[in-house]
Amino acid sequence: MEFDYSKHATEQLKLRGIDFNIVKSVITKPDKIITDNQCKHIYQKVLKTGNKNYLYRIFVNVCDKPPLIITGYRTSKLKKY
Repeated sequence: MEFDYSKHATEQLKLRGIDFNIVKSVITKPDKIITDNQCKHIYQKVLKTGNKNYLYRIFVNVCDKPPLIITGYRTSKLKKY
């Protein structure tokens, strides 16, 4: 799957230390996809980093061609989502 990154996404992912290979992994093989609205989907995947599990959440505008990654983050609060 091809996709583009918004300027905001690129800045935030770098700031949060999230590797672009992880983003690709989350989008190509998500554990779950949440449809926030018709165009915005949230791709989620739990990955182990070190000794801890993190939930990665990547926000994508799927109406754009190719789909546009809006932002993303990771959290250790797995039960919250």
